[in-house]
Amino acid sequence: MSDSAAPHIPVLIDEVLDALAITPGEIHVDGTFGAGGYSSAMARAGARVFAFDRDPDAIREGQAVADAHQITLIPGEFSRMAELLAERGIEKLSGITLDIGVSSMQLDRAERGFSFQSDGPLTMTMSQDGMSAADFLNTASEEEIANVIYRYGDEPKSRRVARAIVEARPLERTGQLATVVRKALGHKPHDKKDPATRTFQAIRIHVNRELEELELALEAAEALLEEGGRLAIVTFHSLEDRIVKQFLRNRSGSDSGGSRHMPERAAGPQPTFAKPAKAVKAGEAELARNPRARSATLRAAIRTSAPAHQSLRSARS
Repeated sequence: MSDSAAPHIPVLIDEVLDALAITPGEIHVDGTFGAGGYSSAMARAGARVFAFDRDPDAIREGQAVADAHQITLIPGEFSRMAELLAERGIEKLSGITLDIGVSSMQLDRAERGFSFQSDGPLTMTMSQDGMSAADFLNTASEEEIANVIYRYGDEPKSRRVARAIVEARPLERTGQLATVVRKALGHKPHDKKDPATRTFQAIRIHVNRELEELELALEAAEALLEEGGRLAIVTFHSLEDRIVKQFLRNRSGSDSGGSRHMPERAAGPQPTFAKPAKAVKAGEAELARNPRARSATLRAAIRTSAPAHQSLRSARS
């Protein structure tokens, strides 16, 4: 996903392609089609690409790009990739790319309700169905709203913001919500960061179940990638990156070392990924073209021959 000035050049594209090391004829998945930047680049490198997007606008508007590059465009969440690929006879993949978070296409359109910079309906739903931001904010308790804003937005004054939201209900527009948050936190014109940023991020993540979707997609990737298959994930904030980093550390055995003063741990499952390469950030040239790339982090890893681990969600139940 990209900035509005260059919608077809996704962030870290050269680094992602290096990590994928595509051999012509391989089957690859792009979990977040967006404007088609990653998918098109993968197809040009010779991959047979299956691309997912849960946003109906991306599916409708991207069909021409998909057709031009012989990309199979699939409506649906990337967490369901195993099920949706099986319906098309695909059981193993050589590569999976995930670009996590909201797209510039979604942010730039006021009518989608993601942005605090322009007024629109308070929706924020990527799939354009299900619980909207307005539904959540107008029905949830003050405590639940505060917890969401703190957990997903890292907002230290989450209780103050939640109290102001409840007092201002009903909220139906992004402009209303932005005004309420700015007033609760104090908004000075010279502030570098709009005080509504954290709250909007938190509500969007909650409404779209973004972190749960990411966890499910990581487990699907582990099951689908063949031996030597490559996984490349681009994240844009610390919550997402922490999930990816911990998953790869766990699945590569990098976090299994204990203390020499403690009893030796029993051997666990074999690592399903080789030790991941160091995280990659955008270089100065890319930052000059696309300031949004400043927050992007790429983590990549290669699949081993070991069987997939038990699902973390199954283990918890």
